[in-house]
Amino acid sequence: MSESVPGTVLTDLVVPPGEPWSGVVERGRHLRIVDLEGLQAVDFLCYNAQDPAERYCAADTMKIAGKIFLEQGTVLYSNLANPLFTIADDSCGRHDTIGGCCSLESNRVRYGAEDTPNCRDNFLRGLEPHGLGHKDVVANINFFMYVPVEADGTMAIVDGRSKPGDHVDLRAEMDVLAVLSNCPQMNNPASGFNPTPIRVMIWEPV
Repeated sequence: MSESVPGTVLTDLVVPPGEPWSGVVERGRHLRIVDLEGLQAVDFLCYNAQDPAERYCAADTMKIAGKIFLEQGTVLYSNLANPLFTIADDSCGRHDTIGGCCSLESNRVRYGAEDTPNCRDNFLRGLEPHGLGHKDVVANINFFMYVPVEADGTMAIVDGRSKPGDHVDLRAEMDVLAVLSNCPQMNNPASGFNPTPIRVMIWEPV
């Protein structure tokens, strides 16, 4: 793979369309997520690896940043207001914090679609090896997903802005358990109506 990072690569793999991934990123190391073909949403959660009761808090992350979109320099805060990750590098920008994850039930209500693959089930698959489950799925981040909000409060999931090869690079501020779903959604533009692979790298700065 041609993507280069300024350090030593420890993990480098491709996550197929519609599949989960989870892993621990030790403090000071980086997690890079690459949208290989563009327009692919990546649903994301993270936890204190030593005490998963401390986990990503969407509300505090937005309040402290003073904005609802994530971009380079944004800190992802826990429910104890501790930094989990910092977005150290970002070639796309404006990642979503409010759209949440698709689920079997929401797909049924919104689209009349039955028995659909979905990100909540993927989160559960990714959490299970770490002894976590339903109660640990909280409001999540959607990297590369574009959810504009209008002046009157109207919001929608619309065509994404990510290009092939766009990436987001997260620096771990503690030992962090990261869990993601390479979104399988086919009923809205979150993944361009055509879910595609992503690349996940863990690397350590030199």
